[in-house]
Amino acid sequence: MKIIWHGHSCFTVESSAGTVVLDPYEDGSVPGYPPLHLTADRVLCSHEHRDHGAKQVVRLTGNKDSYLVETIDTFHDDARGSKRGSNRIHILSAEGLRIAHLGDLGCALTAEEQKMLQGLDAVMIPVGGFFTINAAEAAQIVSQLSARVVIPMHYRDGQYGYEVIGELEPFLALCDEVVRYEAGELTLTAQTPRQTAVLSFVDRG
Repeated sequence: MKIIWHGHSCFTVESSAGTVVLDPYEDGSVPGYPPLHLTADRVLCSHEHRDHGAKQVVRLTGNKDSYLVETIDTFHDDARGSKRGSNRIHILSAEGLRIAHLGDLGCALTAEEQKMLQGLDAVMIPVGGFFTINAAEAAQIVSQLSARVVIPMHYRDGQYGYEVIGELEPFLALCDEVVRYEAGELTLTAQTPRQTAVLSFVDRG
C-alpha cells in the first residue's frame, strides 16, 4: 500500500483495492501549496472546510474501489464542535493493512474511540495546533493508539501552511524512530518497522 502526501492534510492511498484521496484542499486555500491535480476512485473528506473538502479538484475514474471504510465522528475543536464544527476520522482496510486519517481532530479521543483505533498499521495525525490538536496532544494520542507508523500532517513548513499553526519539530521532539522520506511517499507493508514517518512535500505539478 502506497501513501502519498500532497501537503497539508491531503493524501493519496494506492493499493490493489484502488485509489482513494483524503482531504483535498481547494486551490489557494492553504498558503504555499500549489493547485492539486489528482485522479482517484473515491474521495473522502473529514469535513467541508475549503482546505479539506475540495472534492471537485479530484477527477474520479468511475471505478469502484474495494477498501473497507469505517468512520468515527469527532469534533474539530475542544468544545464539542461549537467553535469549528464536526470532524470525521476515516479508517481504511485493504491488503491486510489498516490505516486511519484523523482529519482536523481538535479534541481528545474517548475511550471508545481509542478502542476503535487499535491495531492500526499507520495513522495520519494533525500536529500543528490552533485549528487542531497540538504537538503534545498529538503525542498523547499516538501513545494511546500505538500505531506502527505515525505520519504527521497539518503543520507549517517554511512557506507552506498557515502562519498560525505550529511547525513539525515540537512534535518530532516527542517521537522516537523518526524516518524522513524525501520522495514524499511511503510504501507500507506488513514488514514496515515501527516509526514516525516524515513525508517531504513534493510539488507533483
